[in-house]
Amino acid sequence: GCDKFCTYCIVPYTRGRQRSRLPKDIIDEINILVKNNYMEVTLLGQNVNSYGKDLKDGLSFAQLLKEICKIEGEFTLSFMTSHPKDLTDEVIDVIANEPKIEKYIHLPAQSGNNRILKLMNRSYTREKYLSIIEKIREKIPNCRITSDFIVGFPTETEEEFEDTYSLVKEVKFDSIFAFMYSSREGTVASRMDGHIDESIKHKRVNKLLKLEKEIQKEE
Repeated sequence: GCDKFCTYCIVPYTRGRQRSRLPKDIIDEINILVKNNYMEVTLLGQNVNSYGKDLKDGLSFAQLLKEICKIEGEFTLSFMTSHPKDLTDEVIDVIANEPKIEKYIHLPAQSGNNRILKLMNRSYTREKYLSIIEKIREKIPNCRITSDFIVGFPTETEEEFEDTYSLVKEVKFDSIFAFMYSSREGTVASRMDGHIDESIKHKRVNKLLKLEKEIQKEE
């Protein structure tokens, strides 16, 4: 589940609020996997770095990562998906310092424009997002960074889309997933005015994906 209630997302209504598994259950399961020669372990959550906030006396996500890395055996650890609001400095430090953790972070931005981010209820600004990217690249120079974007959110202007375009151009993600906004019945965004014409959304998403290809070719 999820507690974030982004205005375009139906997950909190269909899956309910966030529910974290107990740390002992996770660690015990990974111990069994490693003893059975599994080489890769992925921690999965709608916003996986929000882990533990719903547990009484639970571990934080950074602490959970540290405990998992104490497990003996050869395996790599990865996780997805992260929410920028909850990607703490401590989590970044753990990724940087623990050799078992894959140097990869999927960090959905969704938009590069502050007004649209506020309408989406994403709880961060463009500037905050860029500061997180800067910290990651400073502490984990070899880290792969990928992201998600939604274009054509209700009332998004051409200039506001260009803010998203410029964010992708500035960060130079290793890859991105770009989607056209699609209305989900029951969400706040579905009731907003100013829905964008499909032809405009197609044009914007294609422009963003073309930029991604250009960046990958350049890099």
